[in-house]
Parts: sequence; structure tokens; C-alpha cells
Amino acid sequence: MRRLVWCLGFSQFICWGISYYMLGAFGEAMVRDLGWPRTLVHGGFALALLVMGGVSGLAGRWVDQRGGRTVMVAGSLLLFTGCLGLAVGKGVAAYYLAWAVVGLAMRLTLYDAAFATLAHVAGQGARRPMAQITLLGGLASTAFWPLGHALAESLGWRGALWVYAALALLTVPLHLAIPRAGGPAHATQVPPAPPEPLAAAGPDRLWAAALFAAVTTLVNFLNAGMSAHMVGLLAGLGLALPLAVGMAALRGVGQSGARLAEVLFGARLHPLALGAFAALLLPLACLAGVWAGQVLAMAVVFALVYGAGNGLLTITRGTLPLVLFDHRTYGAFVGRLVAPGFLLSACAPVVYAAVMDGYGAAAALWMSVLVAALVFAASMALQLRFGARARTTPLHP
Repeated sequence: MRRLVWCLGFSQFICWGISYYMLGAFGEAMVRDLGWPRTLVHGGFALALLVMGGVSGLAGRWVDQRGGRTVMVAGSLLLFTGCLGLAVGKGVAAYYLAWAVVGLAMRLTLYDAAFATLAHVAGQGARRPMAQITLLGGLASTAFWPLGHALAESLGWRGALWVYAALALLTVPLHLAIPRAGGPAHATQVPPAPPEPLAAAGPDRLWAAALFAAVTTLVNFLNAGMSAHMVGLLAGLGLALPLAVGMAALRGVGQSGARLAEVLFGARLHPLALGAFAALLLPLACLAGVWAGQVLAMAVVFALVYGAGNGLLTITRGTLPLVLFDHRTYGAFVGRLVAPGFLLSACAPVVYAAVMDGYGAAAALWMSVLVAALVFAASMALQLRFGARARTTPLHP
């Protein structure tokens, strides 16, 4: 299991960096070079997120039926193809087709596929491995925003995408480390007597599914907007572009720092309580961001605290279904629940671009405060509905 965690951790670090965080590094250069409106450029990322949502349930079933090895290797190859398509494509049609391929690749390589893989390998014991693989994944923005910016400066954004395509191929052997479906690792790692799910059936299952989907949907919308525009938001508030890149990169430090704390000290903290605490951090961070242009310390608080909240919510997105629902159908069921999040988040890059162009960066941050407050409300509703029952249900070690 340790080898698998390291391989998936490194693959998440690379895959997030060269796909989800790509536009944060190259977006402004693309706008300048292509001469297209910002909304058209960011519409490619929106299409990728739309594709992620459209195939989410199917991708989850693929992991359930075929195992994560086949699915994630296929995702690596698709990510290579998508990066190459963006590097060489000419015109709007080719640009959007390449982003559609990247979107399919993201659904087959990022956390939801990795979490479903670990759920099948380790069953209810997957909570700790899920948290561990996010430690490296959380540093993707910290590494790849400055790296992508530097590559774009020296090679142009198209040349930088050739480098990204090569990095996508490096994830193939990492995904080949996943045990084959039905192999001995699957049989020996599953706990013999998992605790009863908190929302196994009936109204409880419907409430849990609706609230979990609401949290995931709103967090995905916020994260998609921030991933595409965090550098632009800080620059729009008055920070010089290199400083904005450096401040935004602190987000990854906050993500991985919070995740490390969870791995080291959070074993007995229930995912419901962790989710409510993490959700509280998001509106506080966005409020700090409103004043990032006037007080540099607020930019640091914004990036670090937002990263911490988002990083912990990424863990609970993987671990909450383990305590709420049956882990044996993790891939398909959770795939359906997270699909609305991908579909709504497809609008986020364009919505943020339109708000920034029409009303300024501060207005986009106030919109973020509202969305973050709704995340906290839905997380608290989950805690209030199931928290008392969770205290009487032992967590799997």
C-alpha cells in the first residue's frame, strides 16, 4: 500500500499541475497571443469541466468494473493527447476539441478516480491513504503555476505545453503500479467487518446524498474559478503580476500543510466535523482576499487559508462517502453525486471572467464570499443531521 500511495501521490501532483492548473499559468499569455476575449479562452477550461461532469458516473462505473489501473492509464494517455492538441492546434474548434480531451483525461486521472481506486483496494481503510495522496497533489499549484509561468516566458505557452505532454507520459508507469482489479491486493486489504454506513438507505441516504452533492458542487464551482483566475484576481486588485503569481502559489502550501496536519493528528476527527471546520475557512479566506490589494498580509492570508480549507475539503470529498454510503459501490454512486459539481463548475471560469471584466476583481471576490458561505451552510447541515450518530459509530483505523 505504501508504494501505491507514493505512486498515486506523484501522479496527482503531475496530473493536477498540467491539467486543472494549466490555465492559471498560461491563461493571460493565451489571451495576449491568440487575441481572443478572455471568456473565449477560459471557455475551453469550462468545456473540460463540462465533459468531466458528463462522464463522471460512467467513469465511476469503469473503476468499479475494471479497476483503477486500466482507467487511470487511459487517462494519462488522453492527457498527453490533450496537451499536445493544445500545443499544435489552430483555431477555436481545435482549441475546444483539445480541451474536451483534457476534460475526459481529468476525470480519469484526478482525485475522484484515485479515491475510487483506493476505496476498492482498501475498503473502509482507505481514509488514511486518501489523505496521504493529497499531500503531494496539494502542491501542484505551488509548483506548476510558477513553473508554467517560467516555461511560457522562455518557450511560449505552446512550447510549454510540449513539456506538459511529456510529463503526462511520465504518469503512465505510476498508474501501472495500481493492482489489477480482482488481484490479491484487493482481496487482502479489505477489512472483514466495516462499520455500518451512517446513511445506508431511506430518507437518510437521500439527505446525505443531496447535502454531499451540494457541498461538492459549490466547492467545485469556487475551486474552478480560483484555479483559473486566482493570479488574475490578485493582479486585478493591484499586485504586480510576478507578486500575484507568488502569492497565489501559497495556496498549495496551505493545502498540503492542512492535509499534513490531518494525516498526523486527524485520525480520530470524524470527516463530518473536519468538513464543517474546513468549510468555515473558505468564507474567512475570501473576506481576507477582498483587502489583498491594500494590505499584502491579507493576500498571504487569502492564499494560505483558502488553500487550507480547500485542501481539507478535498479529503472529506473522498472520506465522507466511506462513512455515509456503501464503499462497494463507491465509484458509480459518488460519480453520480459529484457530476453536478463538474457541470456547474464548467460555468465558473467564464462567470469569473465576466464578473472581473464587468465589475472588477473585488466584485468577483465578494461573489466568492457568498458561494463559500453556502458551502459552510451545507456542511453544517450534514453535521447537524448525522453528527450525533457519528459519535456512536467507530471510525475505521
